[in-house]
Amino acid sequence: MEKLKKVSPFRLSSLLRLQRDPKLALQLFLNPNPNDANPKPFRYSLLSYDLIISKLGRARMPSEMEKIVEKLKSDTRIIPKEIIICNIITFYGRAHLPHKALQVFDEMPAFRCQRTMKSVNTVLNSLLVCREFEKMWDLFIEIEKYGSPDACTYNILINARCVKGDVEGALNMFDEMLKIGVEPNVVTFGTLINGFCAKLELGKAFRLKKKMEGDFKIKPNAHIYTALIKGVCKIDELGKAIKLKEEMLRKKVELDPAIYSTLISAFFKVGRKAEVSELLEEMKKVGCKPDTVTYNALICGFCQEKEFDLAFGILNEMEKNGCKPDVISYNIIISGLCRDGKTREALDLLEDMPRRKCIPDVVTYRILFVGLCDQMHLKEGAGILDEMLFKGYAPRSSSVSKFMGELVRCHKMEILWTVLNSLAKRNAIDSDIWRLVISLVCTEDNHCDASEVVSSLISTQAYSVG
Repeated sequence: MEKLKKVSPFRLSSLLRLQRDPKLALQLFLNPNPNDANPKPFRYSLLSYDLIISKLGRARMPSEMEKIVEKLKSDTRIIPKEIIICNIITFYGRAHLPHKALQVFDEMPAFRCQRTMKSVNTVLNSLLVCREFEKMWDLFIEIEKYGSPDACTYNILINARCVKGDVEGALNMFDEMLKIGVEPNVVTFGTLINGFCAKLELGKAFRLKKKMEGDFKIKPNAHIYTALIKGVCKIDELGKAIKLKEEMLRKKVELDPAIYSTLISAFFKVGRKAEVSELLEEMKKVGCKPDTVTYNALICGFCQEKEFDLAFGILNEMEKNGCKPDVISYNIIISGLCRDGKTREALDLLEDMPRRKCIPDVVTYRILFVGLCDQMHLKEGAGILDEMLFKGYAPRSSSVSKFMGELVRCHKMEILWTVLNSLAKRNAIDSDIWRLVISLVCTEDNHCDASEVVSSLISTQAYSVG
């Protein structure tokens, strides 16, 4: 029998690159030569560390990644590049482990790696992802230890202010940026404009656009136009939105589906659905292919107009054009059908979703449950609630409370006990529902007393107090 060749450091990197399963990749990394009777310490390459850290980080396996990070730190033969440490910090940020991101940044000297503004900006951004604003300011106060803040630093800090809703604070950061001689870029203006549009302070947003074009000779990109168009559409100034879209065409700024999706929704909102077809034709002319969001805007518009046949037609058109409907597509139609009292059709669509290769989510069931209760289809509502609980989805407590009240009011006690048993078996009765049921049932004449309710629930052997 031919003896198996040992995996070399170079070969390990190749195998790791090919392995798509992060768990198998980790196994391979930790034990590259499992059949070696007398294994020597394996000399890992920097590339192997980089590959396995990237695979584990992207797969959201932070505890497994941490073991490799510690191994890298103790492997004194290896001097990792700053970009690898930045990737580790980024992965911890995405996993919402800000303390780990900060720890790696603080320990960079132990990795034999110098901290520059690149790693400072990376940890600032990771803290922003985790909404750790105070820690961001603490780091910024001592930033001169690592270098001078650049445009990226200020863009992150401006974004943090905007996320907090403090657009005036963001503008102050912008002024500070200019004061120390850091040149803003399109991201700086885009972040500020988006912040002002989110607060519907559109006058300030448009003044910033004028400033970036006039004073700094920076051309607005598609993201800036999208923010402005969304802003003016929110206040029903469709004329301004169309002018901005025409300006994009004139200045040859590439239009993306988000622009058209926003405009489609706005046209439906102001009762100009007849012009939507013109927008779709324009999309074809400029080579902008509709995406799922665009189609969902059409579906939502048709559902608002109670034109459900057209909404279903969009689902079929999506599949024909190679754009798979998502669960939001179906939820929009189910919600529209329920609002229009067409709960039977909504139930049929729910049953048809698996055939259409789309799995209902918690929102689907919540929409249907509320719709059935509003139409007083209490038996069907109990069935949907049971199916929802069976699939591990949690109903809103307020919806369940309302449903219980209707069951008692309509003297549907048999359904009530069935629902209580279903909730109890899955530990889905909170204290509010428990108190409500006892108060409702025990105020009804000749139904039961509190002890009877308690005994019935205890008999399920699933309900536990506290």
